Amino acid sequence: RTYIHNIDSDAEEDVQAPEFPDFTSKVLEAINALGGRVFPKLNWSAPRDANWIALNSSLQCHSLSDIFLLFKSSDFITHDLTQPFLQCSDQDSPDPVINYELVLRKWSELIPGGEFRCFVKENKLIAISQRDYTQFYQHILKQEEQTCQAIQEFFSQHIQYNFLDEDFVFDVYRDSQGRVWLIDLNPFGEVTDSLLFTWEELTSGGEISQQQECPAFRYTTSEVTVQPSPCLSYRIPRDFVDLSTGEDAYKLIDFLKLKSEQEESDEEESSPQ
Repeated sequence: RTYIHNIDSDAEEDVQAPEFPDFTSKVLEAINALGGRVFPKLNWSAPRDANWIALNSSLQCHSLSDIFLLFKSSDFITHDLTQPFLQCSDQDSPDPVINYELVLRKWSELIPGGEFRCFVKENKLIAISQRDYTQFYQHILKQEEQTCQAIQEFFSQHIQYNFLDEDFVFDVYRDSQGRVWLIDLNPFGEVTDSLLFTWEELTSGGEISQQQECPAFRYTTSEVTVQPSPCLSYRIPRDFVDLSTGEDAYKLIDFLKLKSEQEESDEEESSPQ
């Protein structure tokens, strides 16, 4: 239980923070039923950009406070709560009423090199991308054909024609035994990260979507192509990122002006009177 002190009021006042005992009880019951360790998400997104703030630097949660900390620190969750239909084609239509749900999954230790994102267009699997494309995994290189075939078979047996939409994206995990597991389903569009492809490639009807025999399969091929994680930019203010990369020239100019003014001020203070 926490109390908030209102410093703007002339009179001291303690405001009790809201409590949700029924909700808290249900969440704790679910966490215990799932083995005491869970992976949290909302209707669409997980707080993947906020794992840096957790004590274990992981999305693994043991309590409701762990979940709240990740959700409050996540831009992905904020987007889902404030503007989930921002990139929809019918933006002029009224937004539907959303019943938000907290989704808890049993925690499993997955090897990032076993995760793949699959793109389906007109009920056809057209492309597969390594999910953690920032790293090089030698086993993907050695098992390219087996991995692609296993995912294709999983798609045709369990997913194809069973989804309401003809265009969608799904994530899978291929374990050490070669078995494929469905992780999640996503919209077919720019709101979903296209990873090693571009959405122009996936939607233009060009070479990728015209392949008949097998989907295009892309993965990091060597240590030379290893890249930093895209979620790293969420750990510091965006202005710092723009300054370091030079993406916003005006911010750099403002920064240099400020630095110059500070140096002039220091010189004036240190000069003898």
